[in-house]
Amino acid sequence: MTGAGQHEPGRRPPLTTDRSLTWGPVLRRGASAPYRAVAFASGERHLVRDDFAAPAPGAGPQAAPVPDAAARPDPWPGTGRPLLSLVHLTDLQLADVQSPTRFEFLNRYFADPRYAEIVPVQRPQEALTAHAVDAMLRTVNEVTCPASGTAPELAITTGDAIDNAQWNEMQIFLALFDGGLVRANSGGPGYAGVQALDWPDDVFWKPDGPSGDGPDLFRREFGFPHHPGLLQRALHDFAAGGLRMPWLSCFGNHEALNQGVGTITPALASALVGDRKPLQLPPGFDHDRALEFFTEQPEVFMAGPARAVAADAHRWPITKRDFVEAHFRPQARPFGHGFTQQNRLDATAYYVYDTPAVRFIALDTSCAAGGAAGCLDADQARWLQARLAEVHSQFHDGNGREVRTGNDDRLVVLFSHHGVDTLNSSRAGGSSAAAEPVLRAAELLALLHRFGNVVLWLNGHTHTNAVRARRHPDDPRRGFWEVTTSAIVDWPCQARLVEILDCGSYLSIVCTMVDHDTPAAAQVLATGDDLASLHRELAANVPLLGADSARPGTWTDRNTELRIPAPFPLSRLPG
Repeated sequence: MTGAGQHEPGRRPPLTTDRSLTWGPVLRRGASAPYRAVAFASGERHLVRDDFAAPAPGAGPQAAPVPDAAARPDPWPGTGRPLLSLVHLTDLQLADVQSPTRFEFLNRYFADPRYAEIVPVQRPQEALTAHAVDAMLRTVNEVTCPASGTAPELAITTGDAIDNAQWNEMQIFLALFDGGLVRANSGGPGYAGVQALDWPDDVFWKPDGPSGDGPDLFRREFGFPHHPGLLQRALHDFAAGGLRMPWLSCFGNHEALNQGVGTITPALASALVGDRKPLQLPPGFDHDRALEFFTEQPEVFMAGPARAVAADAHRWPITKRDFVEAHFRPQARPFGHGFTQQNRLDATAYYVYDTPAVRFIALDTSCAAGGAAGCLDADQARWLQARLAEVHSQFHDGNGREVRTGNDDRLVVLFSHHGVDTLNSSRAGGSSAAAEPVLRAAELLALLHRFGNVVLWLNGHTHTNAVRARRHPDDPRRGFWEVTTSAIVDWPCQARLVEILDCGSYLSIVCTMVDHDTPAAAQVLATGDDLASLHRELAANVPLLGADSARPGTWTDRNTELRIPAPFPLSRLPG
């Protein structure tokens, strides 16, 4: 099996300004809903958002009105001096789909609110995710940014690159991004997981079998397709070319925790490399304590009926130190992918990466106490304040007094897994005397608003495209843009180009969504492009979370030009 695509030499992949994705024809009808193809539609022009312009007296925060797409041409090229261009990729959730400790059977409780913070645990398309990521990386290697007309200079990931904090998942991620042999299979030579035809549970899509009339919920109710041999083809080794640009890494909750929620106890660590995969909850399980158990004692979910599977020592759970150390590979650009020697010594995952015009600050928002929500500890907050001061000629202290530093000004771009609205962990900073103090979202916003050169915060976690103006509470003409990008693992399976341009009195941040350049419909499932295309089609048809969901965002969250007043004379910055 090859991961190589079918791109013509010299051809530039189309962007979502050229064509977008929409529903195609109905392919099959299930008892509850049809299964539909994905098709290409017309492109989506950029929308100018000038939310930081002076508002009318008494007006609250207002999104810019959406103009008629056909009536307003894109304002490029040549309207600003390019300072930096990058691609933002997030939430790949590359999974060992045969892992003993993913507890996929919990998907059966998708309608039970007591499991809302746990499910979904398994996705119909997940065995194909490595091919979707590979297709996306091949695409962004070839794209041209629409405002500057240049290739992206840098890639940024914002966490949840892997799914279950496992070493073998980490190796898949690094092979895809740095280039190398991708080995998605684990355990024995064949597939042995919940999508196998003989697995004793019908809540999962099972593509194998002798006919199209499938024995599972997805084929009966939602018309999912029949693809014998798909799982075996999807898990074959393949060679990935990797990114041809430097890339920076980030630590998320799925790197830190079992399924991004559960603390990895010694008992769970032992089960990960073992040969027993549970099938159901144990008898008498207390559903009211499901989240508590999943977070604090996830080995409880190993206590029910189980099936023997092939053990795999490469499934061992990684620590934060392991995650950081794995990035220091000979072929890494930059060496360590942003992580520093201090990170290696301290087992921390926050750092600074400087370009001539922009200081990037990576935050670690994972919460060691468990749970999917984020937090920021007080030590990291103090470090953040010091790093911000280094690239400000002036800022305000905690009492509102102006501080002059003599430092040169530089634009600041933050990136992290969680954003403002998901930095709300109820487990961090508990009431015990030994609990680690944390900075709450409101406190972090107040800190950032003291430093006027902060113009952009990139993040993921919600699997949804969203763009928000974070205005200064005392002056709505000041603040920064928060840009959240959707997941590659889930619909709409996109990445985002981000360009920063000097337009004199204001800064222009141009965002453009990217679909991987594969056929709208898979052909014969013989190439990596076909498997990536099928991954996207399956993701589109997932009930409640697919193409009819809110995950793509609105027009104001996708192809946008985000304007913000220049925080200092931008002529000081090198181009």
